Amino acid sequence: MISFGILKERKTPPDRRVVLSPEACQSLEDQYPDMKIIVEPSNIRVFADSHYSEKKLEVASKMEACEVLLGVKEVPIASLIPNKSYFFFSHTIKKQPYNRLLLQAVLEKNISLYDHEAITAVSGERLVAFGRYAGLVGAYNALRTYGLKQSVFELPMASKSKNLVALVKKLKQISLPNIKIVLTGMGRVGNGASEILDAMGMQKVCADHFLDQNFEHAVYCQIDVLDYNKRIDGVLLDKKDFYNNLEAYSSDFLKFAEVSDIFIAGHFYGQGAPAFFELKDLALPHFKICVIADISCDIGHPIPSTLRASTIEDPIYGIDMKTGTEVSFREKRAIAVMAVDNLPCELPSDASEGFGAAFMEHVIPAFFNGDKDGILSRAKMTENGHLTPKYEYLHDYVNTK
Repeated sequence: MISFGILKERKTPPDRRVVLSPEACQSLEDQYPDMKIIVEPSNIRVFADSHYSEKKLEVASKMEACEVLLGVKEVPIASLIPNKSYFFFSHTIKKQPYNRLLLQAVLEKNISLYDHEAITAVSGERLVAFGRYAGLVGAYNALRTYGLKQSVFELPMASKSKNLVALVKKLKQISLPNIKIVLTGMGRVGNGASEILDAMGMQKVCADHFLDQNFEHAVYCQIDVLDYNKRIDGVLLDKKDFYNNLEAYSSDFLKFAEVSDIFIAGHFYGQGAPAFFELKDLALPHFKICVIADISCDIGHPIPSTLRASTIEDPIYGIDMKTGTEVSFREKRAIAVMAVDNLPCELPSDASEGFGAAFMEHVIPAFFNGDKDGILSRAKMTENGHLTPKYEYLHDYVNTK
């Protein structure tokens, strides 16, 4: 028998998401007779304790009795239980300084840490993620920001919607002018944003038409790295060359900035890739973008107007186009920036169900099939008080005082 605990999320600001919904837990206990799930009581979780109890699941403050503990966000150091196995987003894989003490505590407490971000296929592709929901909410927020910035319509905050269906219904009720939206990214985030734009009936056009033609209705264009970067020597090569030789490329994004009203950033940023533009470019007379929805939210680079992350409660700030400093987004001279870094939290029910479905498919079976596909071994960062071989590169990071 393997016992799993569904943790109460304790990070501030509160996160209502959960790894497994009541239906998912019930399905797993039915499928795996040797699996026991205990749900820690929570007054903030999107699914109430009663929803789990109704599925005949045990709801109790008994996480010490569980072998494997499942959470979403980082577990506060004081709440870590020694000698357990944990799943959560640790935000330490990139040596984030703000979570160094957390990883140190994980090692000191002899915890086996499995990072959701490290749950991958052999190819390295992530198998369990909230990216689609970041894209969905990010695109909605981009349109909401545009309406507020231009005073043409008002949409409620995404967090006020019950689910994705309600979100799309609200979008279909607005009337957009003939604006152009440029969307970067072809992964989960970018495709999630594209899904929202498609659902509201917006036409998708190719990059050439987007740049060269005018339309009588709103359109968007989804572009990849070679659409907005070019080799400095002018040679035309493939994406593999771009990723292998980032220093040989410069940004070619300004041609999109000259014809776009909204920029939705859903790309994955690779360290060393060119910046999309410089902060001083905002003052160029042909820089047309008035809203930047930075879903990726890498502070300062590669989108220099992302000065900071914003919050669900206060999602929009302005950047003065001449000075590059923060001002009210309603100022005429300002570009509106939406840079919320926890967008899936605005659709906690949908996001939890989608994440849980992937977790059920890829992770849970590994506990009962001897991890034949290496899912657990690739995701395990720590074991027996040490970093696992794959994560030895974090040695100096965790040993810094």
